[in-house]
Amino acid sequence: MQAHKAGRRDTETTINQIKSPCSSGFPGLSCEISGIMKLAAGTRLMFPEFHDRQKNMLARIITIGDEILIGQITDTNSAWMAARLNENGIRIEGMESIADNAEEIKRALDYAMAHADIILITGGLGPTKDDITKKTLADYFGCGMREDPDTLEMIANMLAARGIDFNELNRSQAMVPECCTVLPNRNGTAPGMWFEKNGKIVVSMPGVPFEMKALLAEEVLPRLKKKFKMGNIVHKTMLTFGLAESVLATRIAGWEDSLPRGLKLAYLPNPSGIRLRLSAYDLEKETARKLIDENFAKLEEMIPEYILGFEGASVHESLAQTLKRRKLTLSTAESCTGGNIARLITSLAGSSDYFLGGVVAYTYDLKEKVLGVDRAFLDQHGAVNATVAEQMALGIRNLTGSDYAISTTGVAGPGQGGESEPVGTVWIGIAHPKGVFSRKVRFGNLREQNIERSSASALNMLRLLIEGADDTPTTEGIL
Repeated sequence: MQAHKAGRRDTETTINQIKSPCSSGFPGLSCEISGIMKLAAGTRLMFPEFHDRQKNMLARIITIGDEILIGQITDTNSAWMAARLNENGIRIEGMESIADNAEEIKRALDYAMAHADIILITGGLGPTKDDITKKTLADYFGCGMREDPDTLEMIANMLAARGIDFNELNRSQAMVPECCTVLPNRNGTAPGMWFEKNGKIVVSMPGVPFEMKALLAEEVLPRLKKKFKMGNIVHKTMLTFGLAESVLATRIAGWEDSLPRGLKLAYLPNPSGIRLRLSAYDLEKETARKLIDENFAKLEEMIPEYILGFEGASVHESLAQTLKRRKLTLSTAESCTGGNIARLITSLAGSSDYFLGGVVAYTYDLKEKVLGVDRAFLDQHGAVNATVAEQMALGIRNLTGSDYAISTTGVAGPGQGGESEPVGTVWIGIAHPKGVFSRKVRFGNLREQNIERSSASALNMLRLLIEGADDTPTTEGIL
């Protein structure tokens, strides 16, 4: 409280100096300006973190092409550009895909110029009549077209090297707006174009991904760095597993509320877990990284058993590390997951060190003959229950001699397949050196998601068992 009062006195003193006759000591400096300078200095002393704050430029991405709008191709350019811009301290204001239409392009540019500092455009730069971006940009910026001799020479040499005859359509690609700076494209025949207007930057690049990527890296980003003082953006992502999003949010609400100004939290759920991303904007990189690490460390203390790791972490990778570290082996017996657990495990290099093998036992016959499941029980009670899950896990463990075994039996959907349990019901069995146990999980009606979630839940159950988590989390209603 004393520090706060002192801060107020400092501010009041500075404000009084603004009101008092000028004593800046600088000839010609007005009292008003002197006072503002003193107030700013006082603010820096009271809030030193302001020293670490930098302004991020805002960018908007526009992709042009009817083929995107009809679903013929997926726009991967925008995601790639956004990632590269973020790495260089440029925030994304928005993204938009539009048709090869002059009015649409102008409308999109009007909006972008009003909301962003940097506008990146891809597409519509080919030699055919439907590629209208260049002419539209010339109209928009109020200039004519010219033939660029360097581009013309580059195109001619490139075609000659490929044994392709040069024609008038090729020549048209050397035509550029008079008011642009040409960005040479060493990977294709369509050059990039750089425009400046009212302090804003507009860059047009080819839609071909490898051409665009080279232009952005070699021409656009270096020019932007010379043009602007870049801010910083730092992201770090933690992967959690075992809690539904709403439950997780409730558990960590206090932590989230205590996050310092300058950090932003995002929840990113998917079948493999819930990712928590902390982002820091407008801070020095080292300050931002330290702040993010400190706050994630606090979260790890709160929910250690639910945290798998950072960035590219996954349940199966976490389990693999545990098995390798403890020199343990694993086998699988799958019904409703159809071999997906084994696929995840064997997708990792070196999995033969700990994975002995697996069985996909869909039918009652295979469950009985290969895994030793009681046929009379199957006929009477069906396959989706604790008894069958446990017998499957014990059966594959006995068959392979593994330390641990995982089994799954359930109703992936969309139909019930003759079982009495509703779609999305899965029993997971775990056989281990001291016995066997099972757990029922319930998901939704989507087959692919049920398979992915069941697989991840089974792997996580085993991970927690081996790690000896005191509070094994339930997977009921996960995600």
